Amino acid sequence: MDLFSRSWTALRAAVAEIPDRDFARPSGCAGWLVRDLVCHLVIDAQDVLITLATPAATEPTVDAVTYWHVEDRPPTGEDPLDALTVRLAAAYGDPHLLRFHLDDVGSAAGRAAQLADPRARVGTRDEVLTVSEYLGAYVLEWTLHHLDLIAHLPDARTLPPEEGLARSRAMLEKIAGTAFPTSFTDQDALLVGTGRSTPTGAQRTELRDAAVRFPLSLG
Repeated sequence: MDLFSRSWTALRAAVAEIPDRDFARPSGCAGWLVRDLVCHLVIDAQDVLITLATPAATEPTVDAVTYWHVEDRPPTGEDPLDALTVRLAAAYGDPHLLRFHLDDVGSAAGRAAQLADPRARVGTRDEVLTVSEYLGAYVLEWTLHHLDLIAHLPDARTLPPEEGLARSRAMLEKIAGTAFPTSFTDQDALLVGTGRSTPTGAQRTELRDAAVRFPLSLG
């Protein structure tokens, strides 16, 4: 749960540092600008609040790893919910309003996570898992989206915590059912493994030798 808080704090700090002009730059998410991704983070924060307020009485059905589904194809930005996110982001107009909303809702989500009982069970997406496992799943979400946020922002100062990168890599390897080559940095493994960057020829060969299926599109 501590890693959830550190990853989320770093991501919100990175958003707070972005100059207004850079909200119109592309993000690492296909079809989304930086402002669209920030709007998605607002929705994510709302989901965290909703889930932590949705207790479940039955046994857990998933954990932090099995919470994630591997989709048949990577996102294109054409999904109806993705399209709605783009329209919502544009409606903010002034990037200051979007920053303010993320800080407001995001701070509340962070506090709710710190106050939650890690052993309690919650329900989301028709599944049940403990609070600890749910927040653990979001370490991967925050880390990937932090990399998405700064993908085309060379002046970004706040980077994902190293522990979050390492934990996210380990989770992605469990989802893939195999380890990425040791020559890959944690960031390489996450970006190449999820199709966010194109592997070099040497990396492609190493992935093939390691029998790593990629890219993995998570949902």
